[in-house]
Amino acid sequence: MPDWTVYILACADGSLYTGITTDPQRRLAEHNSPRGAARYTRARRPVTLVYTESAPNRSAALKREAAIKRLPRTRKLALISGSAFPEL
Repeated sequence: MPDWTVYILACADGSLYTGITTDPQRRLAEHNSPRGAARYTRARRPVTLVYTESAPNRSAALKREAAIKRLPRTRKLALISGSAFPEL
């Protein structure tokens, strides 16, 4: 069974995108390619992987993704820099 990863991308326009995957490097390549990119990142390339966090299963990854998406930008930036508490 694959390990799940919650990730945050920094987009070319300065915005942040949060998602989940089983292969962060493959997904990053997809976000930067003409095909496979999410609609949001398609218009904001190139994107850079700035944060990853492991999750034990898909359900936990989806819950963590939703929690991160609810955070204000300042808390997301703190999480990326490592100065935020892992529990939200």
